[in-house]
Amino acid sequence: MIPLYAYRDNSCDPKKCTVKKLEKFGLIKIVTTIPAIPRSTLILDPTAEQALSPADRMVRSITALDCSWEVLDTGAFTSFRLHRALPFLVAANPVNFGRPFRLTSVEAIAAALFIMGEQDQARAVLAKINWGIRFLEVNEEPLDLYAAAKDSAEVVAIQATYLD
Repeated sequence: MIPLYAYRDNSCDPKKCTVKKLEKFGLIKIVTTIPAIPRSTLILDPTAEQALSPADRMVRSITALDCSWEVLDTGAFTSFRLHRALPFLVAANPVNFGRPFRLTSVEAIAAALFIMGEQDQARAVLAKINWGIRFLEVNEEPLDLYAAAKDSAEVVAIQATYLD
């Protein structure tokens, strides 16, 4: 089981926050300061230059950035050495259903877990959100293909077939 973290800057509605729901069930630890994020974690960063792949399985933990784009633009996370972006996936959350790349933090964490071979943990995370398992149904084919890839380059090649 991979330890999960979320950096939150409290910019989202706490009543709709999927990460707060996971925290209630003890599935994730929320941190509110950057120094509290484990140094050896894999940061799920939509601005990262490298795609997440099964080759990243060796990570000690995963941290989702549940914050505004303004925080990302400050460069506050540049001291972390392991940044990865998720490949093409479609949101299943009620706000952005069917929209590519518009995932909630929980969807992003579950996708990362699935791609890195932790499918049971991904399902456990999504099961706590009423629409969560729908994310796996909507993205079944690409997630299976990404999880079977050997590295980031192969994930990017698979992604290209969805973007064409």
